[in-house]
Amino acid sequence: MSDQEFQTEEEQFWAGDFGVQYIQRNQPELCLPSNIAFFTRVLQRMPNIKTVIELGANIGNNMMALHTLKPSLKLTAVEINKEAFTALNQLDYVNAIHSSILSLKTDQIWDLVLLKGVLIHQSPQMLPQINALVHRLTSSYVCIAEYYNPTPVEVPYRGHRNRLYKRDFAGDMLDQFIDLKLLDYGFQYRRDPMFPMDDMNWFILEKS
Repeated sequence: MSDQEFQTEEEQFWAGDFGVQYIQRNQPELCLPSNIAFFTRVLQRMPNIKTVIELGANIGNNMMALHTLKPSLKLTAVEINKEAFTALNQLDYVNAIHSSILSLKTDQIWDLVLLKGVLIHQSPQMLPQINALVHRLTSSYVCIAEYYNPTPVEVPYRGHRNRLYKRDFAGDMLDQFIDLKLLDYGFQYRRDPMFPMDDMNWFILEKS
């Protein structure tokens, strides 16, 4: 992707060196056990899904967990960072797409759209457009796993400003689309003695 294709400063930021540094901090051997535990719980609420697309998949840590739990799933993953995409593309059970979320072009529809640690890094002004894309891409479910706050707030992130935001992402989507309903929600805790994960709220939305 060229700089001319970036629609926001956030996209350019994650496509560059900072996105590469993120890869180094999130290697599979550190994430896989906790991700498997997380998706075991999530998949119980959506037992009949066959296809999944993840937006902002990085090197595919979530894809690895989903494939481990349910190898029959047809997995698609979208990633903006070139180096992360190269690693993602090496997973032979994943259809990897090198694109930003806002530039994604597809007419395909999936049973589940997964957003995990990606909405927090998007420009708030672009969230309605991203929500509309997610709504269009799913036939049945949306899983949102992000940092929650009841009101929108910007948080300094590793020495940078305007690169991490907390808000009620699921609530925003529920307000924007009346055919979505809340199916389940929960919380992941960084001090979990078995499967720690960043403090994170998750929500499953069902499309009627």
